[in-house]
Amino acid sequence: MRPALAARELVRRQPLSHRSIPGSLRTARLLLRPWSAADADALAPILAANTERLGPWIPPHVATPLPAAALAERLAGFAADFAAGRAFRFALLANDDQRLLGEADLFPRAAAGRVSLPEADRVELGYWLDAAAEGRGIATEATQALLDVAATLPGVSHAEIRCDPANARSAAVPRRLGFELAGQEDGTQVWRKAL
Repeated sequence: MRPALAARELVRRQPLSHRSIPGSLRTARLLLRPWSAADADALAPILAANTERLGPWIPPHVATPLPAAALAERLAGFAADFAAGRAFRFALLANDDQRLLGEADLFPRAAAGRVSLPEADRVELGYWLDAAAEGRGIATEATQALLDVAATLPGVSHAEIRCDPANARSAAVPRRLGFELAGQEDGTQVWRKAL
């Protein structure tokens, strides 16, 4: 075994902790950071403008527009899940003007479904964008950043992206990033990539 591979395998045997996930990530064009209740005012008009477009593809507890106070509470819950290591939902912002573009997610998983990070043997990556941000490679860039993080997590063997077969834009992201279509579960495509 090459020394670099041996070192990576040694690191993979270390226990996972939610501290293994950075609090923020930067790419050439993007800032990914945990949601906070203070993001409600910026998120509310994006959800309202994109409800019909996003509704079929993402869960209502994420996509449904709410009054500002209720939306702030939802985002505070996302932040608490991030801090506890249950789910890592990142607000996706433009680096240049901090404009909110959407969300990118990393969810710890095992064969039975979503789990806490120490129990994970894989991760699920997710994303959604404001319609105005589509068509520029933003989702691909954000997902690559999360894929890079996932590759450093001990004990995590692969990443998955799950999407509706009718959502061609969403399915284009795993194709661009070298994922393979592994099959369908409950009518959802499951794309996998070894880490």
